[in-house]
Amino acid sequence: MAGTAPDAIAGRPQARSDAALVERARAGDHEAFAELLDAHLQPTFRTAMAILGNEAEARDATQAVFVLCWTRLPQLRDADLFPAWFGRIVVNTARQALRGRRRRTVREIHTSALPTEADGLAERAVAHEDRTADLDRLERAFERLTPDERSILWLHHYEELTLDQIADRIGIRATTVKSRLFTARRALEHSLEVEDR
Repeated sequence: MAGTAPDAIAGRPQARSDAALVERARAGDHEAFAELLDAHLQPTFRTAMAILGNEAEARDATQAVFVLCWTRLPQLRDADLFPAWFGRIVVNTARQALRGRRRRTVREIHTSALPTEADGLAERAVAHEDRTADLDRLERAFERLTPDERSILWLHHYEELTLDQIADRIGIRATTVKSRLFTARRALEHSLEVEDR
């Protein structure tokens, strides 16, 4: 599991440098905003991808996040609050995209799931296929979850945010996060059971 994003916890070097870049960007410095974008591009895309489950939609959502960030940046009163403020934009934009999209009729097939013709790799291919099947099973189960359930599981288990950090990011109380996390885990377990039928 990946470690916590550097800017996820206030007080870390990334959060402090973000504050300086935010101040410059709010004053109209395009280079400072480009630096913010570079620092947050990959984590933003990964979060959007986890919530949306579709690369093209995740790219669109990531672009929308940065447009919203640029247009709303002057409204951010305290530059030190940028990580939580930006995190809310990311999660809300991805969840909104998920709610508004039409049901996909085409399922992406990853090249790693295609069979190999090399005889010497047959045993490794079987192990890889098993792992790929497990990942596909988990992906399908994850896709059945609601946007809220996906978001909370991703933020806690992948980004490894604490309950308080998640509460700050999505604008609810930590006790509510705990309850929703419990519900989301149960929903994922149920979804995995459906996959096994």
